[in-house]
Amino acid sequence: MSNKPVIASYRVPKSKVIEEYEIKKSRFICWIAPATSREEAIQLVDQAKAEYPDARHHCWAYILGNPDNAASAAANDDGEPSGTAGKPILNVLQHKNIGDVVAVVIRYFGGIKLGAGGLVRAYGTATQQASELLTLIEQVPHQDVKIECDYADEPTLRRWIESQKGILLASEYSDKASLNVSLPVDCVDDLYTLTAGWKGTEIDSE
Repeated sequence: MSNKPVIASYRVPKSKVIEEYEIKKSRFICWIAPATSREEAIQLVDQAKAEYPDARHHCWAYILGNPDNAASAAANDDGEPSGTAGKPILNVLQHKNIGDVVAVVIRYFGGIKLGAGGLVRAYGTATQQASELLTLIEQVPHQDVKIECDYADEPTLRRWIESQKGILLASEYSDKASLNVSLPVDCVDDLYTLTAGWKGTEIDSE
């Protein structure tokens, strides 16, 4: 057995959504989209700045990885008073328990100041309304595994990999069949069970 802890799946956005919220003549346009790296997240921020270059603020937040134990999370107020924009955006994403996600809220100032509390509510509301439009899908973490087995066992192994929605990354053939695969992490122990009686089978799941 691999004795590795099971890594839980989590929900991620399927695609980008856009929603607009207006209060006291200020417009808040919220984009929420998938992002699996800081580079992808910042790319969306840059796209928002390019599409709305005359907006007063482009505030944002992102969560990378499983939201219960995020690999990275960040927020930015982009000139709004500290804690009144990026943090409320991030709070909504955290409350929704969404991972691999970035939200950008573009603000057009309407001439009426909202105050710190008003800004917190406005950025939070814009993000909340956009989040309700999201279609969420389950993200299942994968683990790369190398398997060496006899040729006679390879067809069974391939069928099992396909049934578990694994991905064949590479294969090599010499005295044995060698398969590099990406498996859902909660299937790795099952692989050891499947191959327990196979002679000459070696598995590297480190």
